Amino acid sequence: MDSFLELGLLVIVGFIAGSLNTIAGGGSLITYPLLIFMGLPAAVANGTNRIAILFQNIFNTAGFRSKGVSVFPFSIYLAISALLGSLIGAQVAVDIKGELFNRIMAVVMLLVVVYMIFKPNIRLTNITEELKGKKLWLSTVIFFFIGIYGGFIQAGVGFIMLVVLSSVNNLSLVKSNAVKVFVVLIYTIAAVSVFFVNDKINWKIGLVLALGNSIGGWFASRWSVNKGDKIIRNIIVVVVSIMAIKLWFF
Repeated sequence: MDSFLELGLLVIVGFIAGSLNTIAGGGSLITYPLLIFMGLPAAVANGTNRIAILFQNIFNTAGFRSKGVSVFPFSIYLAISALLGSLIGAQVAVDIKGELFNRIMAVVMLLVVVYMIFKPNIRLTNITEELKGKKLWLSTVIFFFIGIYGGFIQAGVGFIMLVVLSSVNNLSLVKSNAVKVFVVLIYTIAAVSVFFVNDKINWKIGLVLALGNSIGGWFASRWSVNKGDKIIRNIIVVVVSIMAIKLWFF
């Protein structure tokens, strides 16, 4: 990070990513490739990105709670399950070779782009929430595996959570987002600890990126869930496709 231009770029991209992560997901599809292009090794870029995710979701959770949106203790059960899974995923991410990780990331990015293009609109009205019993257990098991994925890559995990919470537990999009940011906050603490122990975090870059993510997350969590989503999604589809091609071939 040798110039104010790079510092400013990190904050701006972080703001966009934080907003996008809060509205739906996919912000890491921008920040992770940016960190790679700035010269960080794959595992270090992955770990550094988690610092931004951690701070962003602290502000996200506070923002939702300031508006009276929380789903407890349901969120805690899912968070603990995802945390256990993230420890496995993060350790795999630390151990995997950089070139292989980049190619896996490229495939994941393209799959998420396809989902962003064709995903159905989630519109739930007058449907009873199912937060106990079999549906709670089902979600808890699913979130363990989501935690493994989130600990490994993170990119696009928000989309997966929204699909599960809306289809299995019948939560509204607003409540689903509130649960999502809390769960990501908790399991990211575990993931960061794994990357930290293995010395895979650039703290200077991570904290600057976290500033942008946190500001974006705070405003987006207090703003409307859907406004501007279509325009942002279209831009992300183009940018992420280009980045995925670069990750695979270069």
